[in-house]
Amino acid sequence: MKASNDPALQRLIDQVLAARDARQPLDIRGGGTKDFHGGPRQGQPLELRPLSGISSYEPSELVVTARAGTLLSELEQTLAAQGQCLAFEPPRFADGGTVGGMVAAGLSGPARAAVGSVRDYVLGATLLNGEGQVLTFGGQVMKNVAGYDVSRALAGSMGVLGVILEVSLKVLPRPPAQATLAYAMDQAQALRWLNGLTRQPLPVNASCWHDGQLLLRLCGAQAAVEAACKQLGGDRLDDAQAEVAWRELRDQRHAFFAAARADGERLWRLSLPAVAPMLPLPGQTLIEWGGAQRWLRSHAPVAELRAAATQAGGHATLFRGASAADAVFTPLDATQQRLQQQLKSAFDPHGLFNRGRLNPEF
Repeated sequence: MKASNDPALQRLIDQVLAARDARQPLDIRGGGTKDFHGGPRQGQPLELRPLSGISSYEPSELVVTARAGTLLSELEQTLAAQGQCLAFEPPRFADGGTVGGMVAAGLSGPARAAVGSVRDYVLGATLLNGEGQVLTFGGQVMKNVAGYDVSRALAGSMGVLGVILEVSLKVLPRPPAQATLAYAMDQAQALRWLNGLTRQPLPVNASCWHDGQLLLRLCGAQAAVEAACKQLGGDRLDDAQAEVAWRELRDQRHAFFAAARADGERLWRLSLPAVAPMLPLPGQTLIEWGGAQRWLRSHAPVAELRAAATQAGGHATLFRGASAADAVFTPLDATQQRLQQQLKSAFDPHGLFNRGRLNPEF
């Protein structure tokens, strides 16, 4: 990307340079659909939406490159027209989500345990750093590993390293067949059953347990899906009903999430070993990713929740309902804090970008 013939990019560079000289923090803005997630926003808005468009798309090579302000809906429609998709199912919490925000937030949907996370699909990226320099990392194929880890480090960085300008992503064909099976069982039964499934060669793509019902999605070749359905039993949902159910789960429009917002409960995201047992915590639970992601609606104290997650071998993120005094993400130990600070300083030495969104210390 060259600023000389790109007014949208030049505007961003000029604004970053002005902010650097004035020591003015910048708030990187895409569609604003994830404003609730992370620490409080502060600083002058740096609008990315004008920097939009799909730069290149090679369906036969399974790679697409898009600018940061490109609507996620536009990208997914383009891929769908070729029978392809973003396999990690990025959530859409509202209309207007962008490609840059998708990568910066690093959030994945129901299929994450089966197919991988956002980070696994980032092939390359172009970044605007805190000195107003445009840097390119990675490439458009998996074999190009120059700077590959830097590209992946942007996934989940919440914009604190710099302004994501453009990303290249690996895409996959849509599965030829899928089916959703429903079962009645309690949480302990569901966890045991899901753990048992991992030891079998089954095309399990996603799972969801809530309020006594387990949903299991199978994806793959028609013969493999049908054989798995016969083996696993359960009640099969019709395709339209199943599509709505998984979309509502992906976008947090499921009744579980709506109830949390209505009651003023805090919504926690617990990342745990899939084999972890039920946690002795008050509140309502929804389980995904074969037991590895557990959503909890609760009024329990922050310290109690984080201690329980740590004891189970995982960590807890305060996903919705944080106050200004709360640490959204699990506090880092001294070594992790130092490494994160060094990485931040290398790309944003003046601390311009998204102060406090990922780490309250910068």
